Amino acid sequence: MSELASQAPRWDLVAASFLTTAALAGMAIGVAADAPTAAGLGAVLLLSAVAVRRPTVPWSRVLLALLLVILFVPIRRYRIPGDLPFQLEPYRVLVGLIVLGWVASLLVDPRAQLRRSSFELPIGLILVAIVTSIAANPTRVSEVQSTVLKSFTFFLSFVVVFYLVVSVVRSRHVLDLLVKTLVAGGALVAVLAVVEARVGVTPFTRLHEVLPFLKPDPSFGGEIGRGSATRAYGPAEHPIALGAALVMLVPLAVYVVRTASARWWFAAAALVVGVLSTVSRTGVVMLLVVGLVFLWLRPRETRRLWPALLPVLIVTHFAVPGTLGSLKQAFLPEDGLVAEQQGMAGSCSSSGRVADLGPTLGEVAEKPFLGYGFGTRITTGPDSNACILDNQWLGMLLEVGAFGAIAWLLLFLSVLRRLGRAAKRDDSPLGWLLVAVTAGIAAYAVGMFTFDALGFIQVTFLLFILLGLGAAAAALRRQPANAALDAASG
Repeated sequence: MSELASQAPRWDLVAASFLTTAALAGMAIGVAADAPTAAGLGAVLLLSAVAVRRPTVPWSRVLLALLLVILFVPIRRYRIPGDLPFQLEPYRVLVGLIVLGWVASLLVDPRAQLRRSSFELPIGLILVAIVTSIAANPTRVSEVQSTVLKSFTFFLSFVVVFYLVVSVVRSRHVLDLLVKTLVAGGALVAVLAVVEARVGVTPFTRLHEVLPFLKPDPSFGGEIGRGSATRAYGPAEHPIALGAALVMLVPLAVYVVRTASARWWFAAAALVVGVLSTVSRTGVVMLLVVGLVFLWLRPRETRRLWPALLPVLIVTHFAVPGTLGSLKQAFLPEDGLVAEQQGMAGSCSSSGRVADLGPTLGEVAEKPFLGYGFGTRITTGPDSNACILDNQWLGMLLEVGAFGAIAWLLLFLSVLRRLGRAAKRDDSPLGWLLVAVTAGIAAYAVGMFTFDALGFIQVTFLLFILLGLGAAAAALRRQPANAALDAASG
């Protein structure tokens, strides 16, 4: 037995070699490019490779830290000074270190194992569509190579975080801890959004006063209003993105109410009021989708909840005056919603969702299958080469073609088929979580018709986190002990 053990591969040495190689490469790039930040990160990795043999912090806690980073660290609002050829933002550093540490843990710790999710086929097809679209457009890709590389690595980080959730969440305790963290953190963000919409003050614009190493990004947009209301940003990149993120947490709040305590209704109400404080039509539409999914999967319980909408609307009226009237005007403008959405044809920054359909579909017809290349459309900044499309499905058709759009559609249909069907016939706590995940992901899929969802980092991270939580919950349902426990508690 000892002889066999001595012949076994030393995965700790493999991991140390992996970290050492990455560290030396980072230090070399930092020295060659005169980039002290890159050299410093390489030095940190080298120290980790030398000093750390096995991880000592449970990955469930690391995952909690990741959720808090995604919720509270402002996206594209601050950066860390340095001479790198891209903006080094705090959340990129933290997410990158966590992902790198987890990969090293897979090599070092036999307890850390990569688990299947049942969504490998659609995710694999999406990756194939992305790579194929890049390979099919070498000339266009070469013109914006750095942007394509950044977009591709961003998408890979979404996938890695998804598998981190699937692989780390192996018990109901960890699952509920993560969900409660998301709901409580989201409720706090929602309350701060209400304050921002009411008085125009938010701590997310003043972090550099507390953390002087953060540098505000001067390209970040200013205040946005609609009607008589001021739209809240929170830690997101845009009010639409904030509203979408909060909507995706609302069904998780309902799950926590159902399985923990009625006191969590305050968090659920805060999330809904926070959504309304963004004065976003997309947020309202996504809330409607959440309600429809709950009506499909839990019709009796959902009908009982309709009266709760009245007090939420009353609280919104007094907490954020002018919001409900501004939303009504946004949905029912004087000349009609369709006319408004095609009234700025020819404007590259905001031509209107209806006005974009004809010209965009004409472009799609020229390269219908593989598109013009993933990440090749730059809509902001001095290097912009394309118009803004407030429709992710149209943007997807342009970049990765029908192949990529169908792959994404298969992913969302897989969620409805696998998680939705399981939720409909399971009234246990895990069944309710599957309802919540299905509702949040369905809302994102519909919201993609009204904003460029994949361009907003925070809300897309939440999509893949929800997908990971759903896959983990489905795996727990298949374990006999958990199935019996859920049946007893349900």
